[in-house]
Amino acid sequence: MKKMTGGGAIVAALEAQGVKQIFCVPGESYLAVLDALHDSPIKTIACRHESGASMMADSEGRLTGQPGVAFVTRGPGTMNALAGLHIARQDSIPLVLFIGQVQSDAREREAFQEIEYRRMLPEVTKWVAEIDRPERVPEMVARAFAVARSGRPGPVALALPEDMLRAVADVPTPPKPAETFSSVGDATLDSVIDRLKASERPIAILGGTGWTEASVLDMQHFAQAWSLPVACSFRRQMLFDHEHPCYAGDSGIGINPKLAARIKTADTILLIGGRYGEMPSSGYTLLNIPTPDQFLIHVHPSAEELGRVYSPDIAIKARPSDFISVIAGQRPDGVVSWESETLKAHSYYLNWSTPPKTGPGDLLMGPTMSWLNTHLSDDAIITNGAGNYATWIHRFYRFRRFGTQSAPACGSMGYGLPAALSAKHLYPEREVVCFAGDGCFLMTGQEFATAVQYHLPVIVIVVDNGMYGTIRMHQERDYPGRVSGTDLINPDFAAYARAFGGFGETVGKTEEFAPAFEAARQSRQPAILHLKLDPQAITPTRTLDEIRDAP
Repeated sequence: MKKMTGGGAIVAALEAQGVKQIFCVPGESYLAVLDALHDSPIKTIACRHESGASMMADSEGRLTGQPGVAFVTRGPGTMNALAGLHIARQDSIPLVLFIGQVQSDAREREAFQEIEYRRMLPEVTKWVAEIDRPERVPEMVARAFAVARSGRPGPVALALPEDMLRAVADVPTPPKPAETFSSVGDATLDSVIDRLKASERPIAILGGTGWTEASVLDMQHFAQAWSLPVACSFRRQMLFDHEHPCYAGDSGIGINPKLAARIKTADTILLIGGRYGEMPSSGYTLLNIPTPDQFLIHVHPSAEELGRVYSPDIAIKARPSDFISVIAGQRPDGVVSWESETLKAHSYYLNWSTPPKTGPGDLLMGPTMSWLNTHLSDDAIITNGAGNYATWIHRFYRFRRFGTQSAPACGSMGYGLPAALSAKHLYPEREVVCFAGDGCFLMTGQEFATAVQYHLPVIVIVVDNGMYGTIRMHQERDYPGRVSGTDLINPDFAAYARAFGGFGETVGKTEEFAPAFEAARQSRQPAILHLKLDPQAITPTRTLDEIRDAP
């Protein structure tokens, strides 16, 4: 036992969980926590908007597998943080959100900024609770972290009444986090191997969370031994080396038709880690529901997800890392019959992912992506939000290593910049490049001030075509020539960067990109490269006019 305030108990519990940094927008509702953080080794990153704080916490959870932590104040602060909670929930990312709450004696009066979080947040969290006494802080915080990590990972929210945080009590010593494992029995392993041996057209699809760098490498060795074609789910591309001869591409928006056909005609699908939701399944069209035509082996850490949408032939409740550690050493009896098809699948991917050299306008994204593939190191971290601009990354950038991608599978705009700042804070020695559309960037663009304040030299590539591009594309397809609500008048994003104290440069021609990027590197400042893209370059293969005029 140790006498301390509730705020001090919160910080002690975070230290026990191994938390190294928290993201926040400060509020008077949790001043006692901020006071305790003053003397703590935990770093406090003050953000400019609660959505930025919650997205930064999500990015940490996405890159490390351990819960990211954010603090926000009551009422409006919590409302602003909901975007990050929704991303973490849909993408299975461990996150713990601490929320300032009104005084206990003012509850149920609709006091200033009062909200009952236990009624409001269950839809976007795994668990919501309120800590009513300092003595219960160690118990509740430990449980929050355990819930966030367990099964299908996700966000947890804890409300902290202001009087509880100021109260002094004898608080128990916080428990250390326990390491948990999931097991794969011999009988299950034999069933998987027997099915692979009996297959003629298998494919593995990797997704979800619960992976480690070691498990990704083990999966690559396993695929190599079996000549097994491997695809990655939407925005989970860092789970397999794109240059590996077994890589078949990503199963996401704008899927390679040859890969879609391969998945549909497979006789065995080894689905590891992911739910295979709407985006990776091309709107639930690649596998029949509830019973797929393919023999489905589904590996997922949550029993609730096994059989929820697709009825698997073999259901394995295990984290990807634990499953791979067991299966990695298994080898086929001889040369597998599908080896030539795997090589063909990889060649199809290479052709599909080769950037085009032409397009409308003076600035071409194809050569830009080719330059980045050549000049970024394998450990560079790429972040983005949502929009048509992201197609250039997903289709043409070749991820090589685990821990190099932070992007919302749920398709949330504004994610790229906060994610980049979190990544750079975690890994200051690595290059971090954020892609954002003009509409996407200004949803959280104020966090560029956070980058400057904490000396986080990320490079932000703002792809500006003067519109909400994805919505315009659908608009022109469904309501040709009837533009409504999708045009944007944008600022000078390079000047925006300089106004905050960072580096900014405008790029209007293809040949200007490389020297601008190198100048941004040399500046050692947070940087924005403002790419002025022709509005017709709406997708890598079709212009706006072609979409509008299509029958």
